[in-house]
Order: sequence, then C-alpha cells, then structure tokens
Amino acid sequence: MRFTSLIWKNLRRRPFRTGLTLFALSSAIAAVVALLGIARGFQDSFADVYRSHAVDIVVSRQGAADRLSSSVDETLARRVSGIPNVEKTAAVLLETLSLEDEGVYGVPAMGIDTDSWMLDSYQMERQSPNEAAGDPNEAEGDPNVVFLGVHLAQRLEKRPGDVVHLFDEPFTIDGVFTSRSTWENGSMIVPLSGLQALTGREGQVTYVNVVIDPDVAPDEASRIVSDIEAIDAKLLALTTEEFVATDTRMQIASAMAWMTSMIAVLIGAIGTLNTMMTSVIERTGEIGILRAIGWPRRRVVGMILGESCLLSVIAGGSGVLLAIGLTWMLSRSPAVAGILQASISPAVIAQGLGIGLAIGMIGAIIPAVRAARMLPTDAFRDLA
Repeated sequence: MRFTSLIWKNLRRRPFRTGLTLFALSSAIAAVVALLGIARGFQDSFADVYRSHAVDIVVSRQGAADRLSSSVDETLARRVSGIPNVEKTAAVLLETLSLEDEGVYGVPAMGIDTDSWMLDSYQMERQSPNEAAGDPNEAEGDPNVVFLGVHLAQRLEKRPGDVVHLFDEPFTIDGVFTSRSTWENGSMIVPLSGLQALTGREGQVTYVNVVIDPDVAPDEASRIVSDIEAIDAKLLALTTEEFVATDTRMQIASAMAWMTSMIAVLIGAIGTLNTMMTSVIERTGEIGILRAIGWPRRRVVGMILGESCLLSVIAGGSGVLLAIGLTWMLSRSPAVAGILQASISPAVIAQGLGIGLAIGMIGAIIPAVRAARMLPTDAFRDLA
C-alpha cells in the first residue's frame, strides 16, 4: 500500500469522526472567508464611490473623528479648482436619512450640485422619454427632487415620477441611476442646496472631490496635495486609496472581521487537535507495529500531519463554497441590499485556504510528536 493511500484509508476508517472534524473545520474556514470577504467587499464598494468618478484626491477636515462627518466650506471647491493642474472639483455633502413612510432607515444620501460633472458617471433613467433623451444633469433647478440608486428604488418599489417623503416633505423621484459602486446603488442623490436645507448645514459640505490633469507626474500630484493643504491648515488632502484605507469605519470593520475569524480559527484548531490526538491514542498498537517494522519517526510524523492536512484541504474547499453561498444569501437580504457585494475576491479565498491549512498543521503537531516518540515496546505494553 502506498503512503498516500494509507493516509486516505486511515481517514475513511472512522467516517463519523472524520465527518464531524470536516464540519468543524469547514465552518471555521467559512467564517474566515465570509467575514474577510464582507469586510473587503465593504471597502471595495466604498472605494468604487471614488473610482467610478475617477477622483484622484479627497479633501476633508483634518482631525475629524469620522472623515465622513467632517465639515468644510462649500466654497473650498472653487478655491481648489484654481490650483495649477487641477482639472475639476466637486463638493459633496454626505448624510444618512430615513424614509419613514416606507419603513426604510439609514439610507446614505449624497448632496451634489445638479450641474456637477459627477452625474455624468451614472446611467440615469428619467421621468419621461423627453427628459431621458435630454441632459441627465438638469433637475430644472428644483431642490425638492431626488435621484434613487437602482437597488434602493427596487427595495422601495419606486419609479421615476413617484414621490418619497424626507422629514415629512415630498420629494419627486426625478430619476433612478445605476453606478459602478454597489454602495451608491443603495443610496440617493439630493440636490446640494436641498440636502443642506434639510439637514441645517447651509454652506457646508463633507468633502471636496478633486480630479487632476491626467498627464501630471506623481511628484506633481504630491505638490498639488501640499498646495491644497496650504489653503487652510485644517484641511486634509489624501489620495483616493489613502482616504478609503485610513477611514475609521473601514479599519474597524476589518479589525472585527479578523478578531472574529481568529476565534473561529482557534475553535477549528482545538477540534483538529482533539480528533488527531484521539486517533493517535486509539491507534497505539498500529503505530507500535509500524515502528517495529522499521518506520522512522519522521515517517510517522508525516502520516499524522498528512491526515490532518488532507482534512484541511477538503474542509477548505467546502468552507469556501459555503462562504460564497452564505455571502450570496446575505447580499440578497433587504437589510443589506445595495451595500454588500456578493463576490469574494481570490485574495480572500487564498487567505482562507492558507488559514485552513495552518489550522490542520497546528492541530496535528502535538499528536504527531506524541506518535513519533512512541516506542514499539511501550505500544505493545499498552495493548497487553
């Protein structure tokens, strides 16, 4: 019998115990992959808010505990646009609103000027064929209109021309938009002046998006950042990737995902340790015979580690499939529709498989060392 065949046979001899171990390991790996995938999905979805508009620099208030709640003067956009090599700017006000009549709470709302270039990045379904054929940036100067992301519109079962109420005021849905960003597809756009009036933040915005000339060298981009911050010492100008990566909520989500994953990893490692240790104890006589016929210690260690690694590989594959299925189901939930992406990146899958293999190795080290130290005479004495 080949060495690999012996490893497979040892696992098949105890199907119930092997099945329980696979279930525990698969659950642990599924938890790791799902949690890390969700955290990465939130970060990617948030980053797509800026990538979809080709934003290079985001300017916010320095020292704000949460950058998305920072506040700067909306005239900053005009001042920044005067800096050399700045192509265009856009002031954005972010708020969280509720549609109480529809029973939907915590909806992200973006306040954007109705003539802003940012609206060019959306595919817009308008109120009527005539408006749809026209300029989607024009909302006829009416602040009491709103644009819904496609996922939010589906959740509310609303179409262009319908009415929603914000703070008991009627707002006409002037259009339904589709964005590259999942987060934006679950949000709404309100004319900047209208959202400022609703929230009592007249003249204020959350941040300013900046697009620089495409032919600007990297060192010039750093100079533009310095020039922006020179306008006001309280300003913080960051590249899009830096703005997203250092956001407090993204960091908290990632940290919580890793902490929860480590608990799952610990449980999986303990389960593997228990299974492999029990297996070694039950096979005392078998291991003693293998040692008596000349098996070296490293071969015994290899057998135990091989069994554990094979379990981890099988559990890794099933755990990844389980995580993909759970994430897909969660993304279809009305509570997170339009916020959570159903896809899990290959990098997260690789991390999950690597962690699963590490669980198998860690859980099998002590049983493998115990089996390797076993002397044939001691094994036969235990059988007597």
